[in-house]
Parts: sequence; structure tokens; C-alpha cells
Amino acid sequence: MIETIIFYVFAIASVLSALAVITVRNPVHAALFLVLTFFNMAFIWMLLEAEFLAITLVLVYVGAVMVLFLFVVMMLDINIARMHEGFIKFLPVGIVLALTMFGLLYYVLSGDQFSLDAIAKPAAKAADYSNTKALGAVLYTDYVFAFEVAAVILLVAIIAAIALTMRKRPQSKYQNPSEQIKVKKEDRLRVIKMEAEKE
Repeated sequence: MIETIIFYVFAIASVLSALAVITVRNPVHAALFLVLTFFNMAFIWMLLEAEFLAITLVLVYVGAVMVLFLFVVMMLDINIARMHEGFIKFLPVGIVLALTMFGLLYYVLSGDQFSLDAIAKPAAKAADYSNTKALGAVLYTDYVFAFEVAAVILLVAIIAAIALTMRKRPQSKYQNPSEQIKVKKEDRLRVIKMEAEKE
């Protein structure tokens, strides 16, 4: 009974915070509401006994990705008024996409695969059972090829992002260490003989 109440509390909080992400006008507030959504979802995963996924969600998304988003949003000079100019113009498209998404969700969730009869209650695990160990065993045995492919794709994405952002700007000054080492004193210093000044 208490688990059901806790689930509904965090589920309602997740839905409300997710709605606030797309309705608030301030981008910083939207990022903070997204952090709240991640926290609520982490609590729901804890109720489902998926502790590893809950901790990963908090550490990776809240601790790293959302902090990065927040810094980017705060550092960029975003014109909020200009950003909301085309809201009314694209509102019909957004409504059509939202209705399509809700229709697909209703079609999937109303099927037999998500009915209460089809869902088997998981057996109770032992006290020393570790779902992190079980997840790692499955990930590195049955799905090791997909895991390695995902790692390669992420590596390529990182290299592509670095290649796109590393552009030489003409106004920037660069140092060439090999040229600095080759410099001789004759190239930098010139002694000039001058007559002494007389009063």
C-alpha cells in the first residue's frame, strides 16, 4: 500500500515537472525542472528495484549532462522573446504531433503485452543479490557486440564534435614550439654602436 502511494506521488511529480520543462519561459528554469524530473524518475526506478539505473541516472544525467546544459544555457545570450516568436505559427503542427504520440502510446499500452495478466510478478531475490552484477554479466556476454558498437559510435561522435569546433580563427595567435627552439640569438639580438651623446 505504501509503495503504491509513493509511486503515485513521484509519478505525478514527474509528469508535472516534465510539463513545466516545456511550458516555462526561462531556459534556466526549464533545465532545473528537467533535473527534478530525473530525480523523480530515479525514485521510481528505486521502487522497481533497479538501483543501478537509478544511481546512473542521477550521476550521469543530473551530475554531468544537466550541469553541462545549465552552463551552456547560462553562458549563451539567448533571446527569449525571439525564441517564442514562432510559437503560435507552429502550434497546429505541435498539436498534431502530440495527438499522434498519445495515440501511439494508447495503442501500445492498451495491448495485451502490458496487461496485468501478462505481467508476471518477479520472484523474490536473495538478500545478497546484486542487480548491478547481473546487468554487467548480461551486458558483457549476450549484448557485448551491441555494447562495443555503441562505444565506437560515441567515440566517433566525440571526434566529430572536436573536429567541428576546432577551427582556426585568423585573429587568434598560436605558438609553434619547433620554431621557438630553432631561434638563435643572432635572430633576436642586434648590437648597434652609437656615438656617446654630448651635452
